[in-house]
Amino acid sequence: MTQLAPGSQTVLDERTDARLDAGDHERLSHYVAKNKLTEAMVFGTPVVALCGKVWVPSRNPDKYPVCPECKEIWESLNPGAGGSDSSD
Repeated sequence: MTQLAPGSQTVLDERTDARLDAGDHERLSHYVAKNKLTEAMVFGTPVVALCGKVWVPSRNPDKYPVCPECKEIWESLNPGAGGSDSSD
């Protein structure tokens, strides 16, 4: 058993692992340039999100949480910008 000096305390450091699992990108909404998203929706071509995910958008992005990697990249590119470019 460890003895603590009088007046000291034990601090428990709890951290959350925010890394994404391989399938997590499928459950997230991603940031993509609007013109690329529109083209992809019309022609069925793949797009590349800010985080690097490549896919053919086909679902409503409003139903999913925003990808934390895309959000972080977007905010670093646009400091002070509260909105988003586009997502899916």
